[in-house]
Order: sequence, then C-alpha cells, then structure tokens
Amino acid sequence: MPISQRLSRLGQGVFARNDSRKADYRQRLAAAAEGSEPLPALLDLSLGSTDLPPPPEAIAAIAAALGRPDSSSYCLHGATGPFRQAVAAWAQRRFAVRVDPDSEVLLLVGSQEGTAHLPLAVLNPGDAALLLDPYYPSHLGGLQLAAADPHLLGLRSEEGWRPDFDQLPTSQWEQLRLMVLGFPHNPTATVGDQAWVDAAVERAVRHDIVFAHDNPYVDLALEGEAPALLRNPLWRRCGIEFFSFSKSWCLGGFRLAFAIGAAPLITALRQLKGVVDFNQSLALQAGAIAALEQAPQWPDRIRAIYLQRRNRMAAALESAGWLVERPSMALYLWLALPPVARSAGLNSEAFCAALLDRTGVALTPGNGFGAGGEGWVRLALVHPIEQLEAGALRMGHWLGTLSA
Repeated sequence: MPISQRLSRLGQGVFARNDSRKADYRQRLAAAAEGSEPLPALLDLSLGSTDLPPPPEAIAAIAAALGRPDSSSYCLHGATGPFRQAVAAWAQRRFAVRVDPDSEVLLLVGSQEGTAHLPLAVLNPGDAALLLDPYYPSHLGGLQLAAADPHLLGLRSEEGWRPDFDQLPTSQWEQLRLMVLGFPHNPTATVGDQAWVDAAVERAVRHDIVFAHDNPYVDLALEGEAPALLRNPLWRRCGIEFFSFSKSWCLGGFRLAFAIGAAPLITALRQLKGVVDFNQSLALQAGAIAALEQAPQWPDRIRAIYLQRRNRMAAALESAGWLVERPSMALYLWLALPPVARSAGLNSEAFCAALLDRTGVALTPGNGFGAGGEGWVRLALVHPIEQLEAGALRMGHWLGTLSA
C-alpha cells in the first residue's frame, strides 16, 4: 500500500517513542500486580501536561455554553469574532499594542498546530528556513511537511542558550525565507531576553524573512520578563507570534491557542486552515474568553506553584547526586546527563529508557529536540511536590547502582 515519502522524513517523534515505552511499562505493571514483586507506579514527567486545574471561570463558561445549539455546530472563521476581539483586548493590556481582531488575530487548535502549518502557508519546496537547535519537534516537523530546507542555529549551555545570529554568514541569511524561534524556550526552560528577539526582528526585516515566534510560555517566566515579538515595533513588517491557553491557563486538552501577526501572514495561515480544519466549538471559545477576561491572575497563581516545585525538586535531585541548573522558566527542568550515566555509555534515549524500566519514572530524552539536545533530558514538573520528591529518591537510588 502506498505511503508518502514525507512520513519517512518525519520519522517517529520523541513523544510517540516515549508513549510506546510507557505503554510497555503499564503492561508490566498490570502483570506484576498479579505476582509477588510489584513494580513502582508510573510517574510520568515526560509531558508538559499540567496537573493543575484551569480557572473555574473558564470551566463555568464552557459548561454554560455547552447546552446552546450553536455549540455543537461547525464554527467558521466569522463566528470567532468575539474570541478575536477578546484576544485583541488582551494584547492591549499585556503588551500595550493595538491589533486588528479582523486581520491580525487567528484562532488555532493549539499553538503546535499553528507552528506546524505555517511553513505550508509561506514556503515553497526547497526554501530555506532557520531553526534553533534544540528545537520543539513541531517546528522541524512543519518544515519537513513543507519540503523546506532546515538550517540549524545551535544553542550552547555555556552561552546561556543565547542564539548567536553571527554564526551564519550574510550569504546564508539571504537564502532564508522563514525563521522559527521561541523564547521562553522549550526544552531548555530558558526565558531569554527581549534583545534576542529584537535581534531576530532586525535580521528578518533586513533580509525579508518571515519571523515566527512561538510563545506559549510568555506568562511562565520565573525570573525576569518574558520576551515577545509584539514588544518590537516592527512586528507587522515581518512576523507572527503564537500563544496558547495550555500553559498559562492549564487548558492543554482543550486545544485552544491563537496567533497575532502581520495581516498577510494571518491571511495565509487562515487560508490554509480553511482547507485543513474548522474551529473549536463556541463553548470552548467561551471558556477561552473567560480565561482572558475573568482570570487574568491565573498565570501568577500557577507560576508561584511551579517556583516551589522547581526549588524543591532541584534540591531533591541534588541530594541524590544529580546536579541541577535551576531554570528561569516554569514547568521544566533541563538536566544534563549525570556523569555516572555518561560513564555507563548511555546517551539520552538509552538513559530515559533504562530509567523508566528500572524506576517507573518517565522523562523525555533530549535528542528528541534535535542533535543539540543530546546529553540532556527534560523533566516536567507536573505532579505535586511529594510525588516529585519521591520520584527523585527513586532516580537517585538507581543512579547509585550505576556508580557501584
């Protein structure tokens, strides 16, 4: 049976590989429950899918709207007007910038959907596009689906994961048609600096490059203020920025997000989406509007929880012999492989597979975020502190066996 060649370029993503390993572990758990040697429960720290609840106002708005007949109808772009107006008002409050809800705002089925579809809307096959390394998987996946030519800009821990745009010669900048960045950065949990984004804008304007800035963590800076494309006065000349309700308002499973950008880019992405999908139910949009308008303090509340989790989990891991560089962004720890793991010849994928097999703790291997992530693993702070610290004890005990 014919299968597209583009799927071979995509390969199997890191989250799919992890999902398969977790499924195998659950089967072992079920079998062990009938025996005399039970396995430790699965502690899934591999996904940034929070255990924290959404704002009650958002859930109440969704529940109130579900009974309306229009909530179960297809939703075309015109019906998203109230949502887009709420986003425009949020942008004015958040960034002191006026945006046109009709031409500069677009509802998305998650920011991942937007970043993956944008290359299809702005690139031709073979066009060159710049990507950070490490990167979020959908950033590369979107380029591969568009048959683009990815150019990687390596980030280094010793430089604080700062993008050095001078790495690329002028000739390479002149080839680029799209640049995809995201600060605060996933997976390194680095907030970054507005100067980094401003430097990218300057390059984009100078070389006529579309600048896509993925910003779902804009409200989760534990230290300093998160950068944003919208803070730069030239954003309409080159860019589009992606925001999400998944992280700031804990609505990940509802797949609610939006893009704000230059009108031609919003129009192009809207045209593509018109072929690919409809919009989410009006009931879900009501919840998103309520989150923006009635629960603007929610990100502050969850940020304080993540700060406590970061500090306690870092201390627990360090007590277990795993040195931790405390991140400036909430939700994740980005951990260099312990020396004992390197001495045992484990790369990030093998380390995470063995860790799950021996301890029941699931982390995400750094190589799933590009070659620049090899030697690192990502830990999501998505369980209560007591469970996180118990997981640190499990991991520490296993690391002790590697050094024995």
